[in-house]
Amino acid sequence: MKLKNILFGALLLGASGTTLANECETTIDSNDMMKFDTSEMTIPKSCGEYTVTLTHSGNMGKAAMGHNWVMSKKADMQGIAQDGMTAGLDNNYIKQGDERVIANTKVIGGGEETSVTFDVSGLSADESYMFFCSFPGHIAMMKGTVTVK
Repeated sequence: MKLKNILFGALLLGASGTTLANECETTIDSNDMMKFDTSEMTIPKSCGEYTVTLTHSGNMGKAAMGHNWVMSKKADMQGIAQDGMTAGLDNNYIKQGDERVIANTKVIGGGEETSVTFDVSGLSADESYMFFCSFPGHIAMMKGTVTVK
């Protein structure tokens, strides 16, 4: 009986670990129509790190219709996108060393995928965060809210 309880407990711990891992990651798709497949995401404060995987289900290359995923405070996103235009594709449309950027992926084209993992300990539930694509002109249509809970 004791062994049965130990095995059951281990099974529960394993299952809850899997659930926690799944809560600490998400996949967001982008396409040739300049759209993300979601306009909101939630990051649990209980996650030590969070992983965003960006996919591009379109066919166009990154020079013509590339997308990235960038997270920042809401107040910083326009400035990051503006400065990113001059940084260019080789820098993923992110000014090098831009401390306003919380996390970002590289720019990808159709059929590609990329990920970024970042520390969430500095995020606050009281702050307004956004995610967006910093490819020139895309921020108008490709953006969403990030809630920290």
